[in-house]
Amino acid sequence: MAALDQLVEALRRLPGVGPKSAQRMAYHLLQHDRAGAQQLIAGLTEALARVQTCTRCHGFSEAPVCAVCSDGTRDLGLLAVVESPADQAVLERSGSYRGYYFVLGGRVSPLDGRGPKDIGGEALIARALDGGVREVILATSFTAEGEATAYLLGEALKSRGLSVTRLARGVPVGSELEFVDLGTLAHALADRR
Repeated sequence: MAALDQLVEALRRLPGVGPKSAQRMAYHLLQHDRAGAQQLIAGLTEALARVQTCTRCHGFSEAPVCAVCSDGTRDLGLLAVVESPADQAVLERSGSYRGYYFVLGGRVSPLDGRGPKDIGGEALIARALDGGVREVILATSFTAEGEATAYLLGEALKSRGLSVTRLARGVPVGSELEFVDLGTLAHALADRR
């Protein structure tokens, strides 16, 4: 395979990048931004060498235990369960959550034969039972698989006496009602306060 074709195929591995987008990126890097291509190579090489999985929450970290898990000022009683390190980063950037995290290995998918054990369900239960967690917040997506994940993990956690909550759904701040999807609007009405 030619070098250009290899580059296009490598870029296609990224989520949401199809063949045309991958080809445009490859041509751009080679024709207009070789310095950017070198920076991309250096960044990927450095990240692959240094970034690992935190032994406590399973998020990304450059140390065996991440900065969040090492932060003694956070609320030990709160444990947010997210599907991915990207979801953890979004919650952190919100600045409104001061507890700890548990990062799953994705979502359950009955169609793909992936159950709670396959995404870290047993490790989550062990972590939740390990020292002072008073509330487990299921912060999975509101997709069919995210809902199934929240339900199955929630039932397993509740059966062990843990308090389990779910992120609320509602109308996004700054949105107009006429543009809100019907499912979100129905949940916002049902869960109004």
